[in-house]
Amino acid sequence: MKELGYVRNQVLNEAISLVDKHWAKRGYFKHFDPRTIDETLFILNKYGKEAKVIAGGIDLMGLMKNKVINPCVLVNIKTITGLAYITEDAEGLKIGALTSIKDIETSATVQAKYGLLAQAAHSAASPQVRNMATIGGNLCQDVRCWYYRRSPSTGLSFFCYRKGGEFCYAEHGDNRYHAIFCRGRCHAVCPSDMAPALIALEAKIKVASPVGERIIPLEEFFTDLGNVLRPNEIITEIRVPKIRPDTKQRYLKFRVRKAIDFAISSVATAITRPAGIVTRARIVLGGVAPTPYRSVEAEEALNGNSISKSLAETLAKAVVCKSLPLSMNAHKVSITESLIKRAVLELD
Repeated sequence: MKELGYVRNQVLNEAISLVDKHWAKRGYFKHFDPRTIDETLFILNKYGKEAKVIAGGIDLMGLMKNKVINPCVLVNIKTITGLAYITEDAEGLKIGALTSIKDIETSATVQAKYGLLAQAAHSAASPQVRNMATIGGNLCQDVRCWYYRRSPSTGLSFFCYRKGGEFCYAEHGDNRYHAIFCRGRCHAVCPSDMAPALIALEAKIKVASPVGERIIPLEEFFTDLGNVLRPNEIITEIRVPKIRPDTKQRYLKFRVRKAIDFAISSVATAITRPAGIVTRARIVLGGVAPTPYRSVEAEEALNGNSISKSLAETLAKAVVCKSLPLSMNAHKVSITESLIKRAVLELD
């Protein structure tokens, strides 16, 4: 088997060398359509940070058009078969990384047992985008900060902290849609709708690399400046553990335009409540921090209690009292407080 793998890699390496020579003469980026995960990892390992993975292309194309990133190599993983699926077994739900957001939204299994994911998927972008966007891409998408994404072709661009500079221009600039919970130097928020819902359901992701696979709790996947994926790794599967029948789920999202916009604030809740008493609670906020923001204080306030209007109001205030709004986004505090209260009460 090792000899076969060596021969396969040698053939692939020769093919890549031909592509390199061909495109070097023209000055364009190189584009690969690997057929397997192994081929994908081989290419990513060869080119490292010069390569970017493309699937639906919803986010990457915008970044390239604005010249925020200029990859030398694009690796199209849509040509890999077997990475788009939704299955359930004794352990729970398994979703392939190339599964579209639309398929998650409309899956009978997801709607019946993992309704939080269906609600989050339905809230994402527009029907056209949901048809193309993949769950893996949704989790890995870049921030929407206008300072970060501003194209040099406009005549004004910003070398911000996220790009390696010294400043976050949003901190003292136009920060209407930026973080109200921020521990670091970049105030851009995680834009994923699926991430808070998956974290509320204690999801994990399977990541493939040239040295093998690893399983990462999704809560540990995100960082203040992106995620923990290495240049030669790809997400292959999302795993959601089985949900108890007495667990209630709710996803709420506030945005400027209901049809398409990213969240000003969102909240995902999964609360287990046998006999009316909360025994386990997960509350995760989106659109308010550089990573999905899990509110442990609210979860602890719910555990051991029955849901009431006064309790919902108290825990919502307890969450937002730790916020640090910027000069133009204090409105996010009251919106987030209202969403938390609503999400908890609508489970009753």
